[in-house]
Amino acid sequence: MLRARKVRLDTDRLTLRAPIHADFRAWAALRRDSADFLQKWEPTWASDHFSRKSFTNRVYWSQRSITQGTALPLFLVRRDDSALLGAITLDNIRRGPAQAGTTGYWIGAPFARQGYMREAIQAVVHYAFTKLDLSRIEAGCLPENTASRRLLEQTGYKYEGVAQSYLQIDGRWRNHVLYANLRHDRRGRTDAG
Repeated sequence: MLRARKVRLDTDRLTLRAPIHADFRAWAALRRDSADFLQKWEPTWASDHFSRKSFTNRVYWSQRSITQGTALPLFLVRRDDSALLGAITLDNIRRGPAQAGTTGYWIGAPFARQGYMREAIQAVVHYAFTKLDLSRIEAGCLPENTASRRLLEQTGYKYEGVAQSYLQIDGRWRNHVLYANLRHDRRGRTDAG
């Protein structure tokens, strides 16, 4: 079994690690300052989204999920100055015949389009395939989120189709384009979707 404090992935510019209680102020400030940038792509935030109690519950959920092997929630921390940039989660990890998980991520507005999330996704995908022995990693995003679609395609995900009313985003059911990254992918490049 994995231990929450032991999971740490390092890239050229980032450390990916589980959230800790001391991250609360940086997380709340980044989410608050990036609200206009993030909310159109995310489920509606709960009324207590920025509360310390809500964040504490996130930290405990993260620790439990990592220990149980059901999810890998990680914060992106810049190595140069320890700034919190965003988060990535490999969630809904399924074992048995599936050996799969689902990628979700967000980055604060000041750090978008600087290659940080690409580094994070590449590190998590490598870890999932080599350490967690997953075979398939899925992701979905809104069809009009061209930045996220481009990011997924640049990191080895391939378009697989559209899921109707897949998730509630910003208060309403929305279709999502679905992507997957396979450990032994022989599908080649595709321009579909």
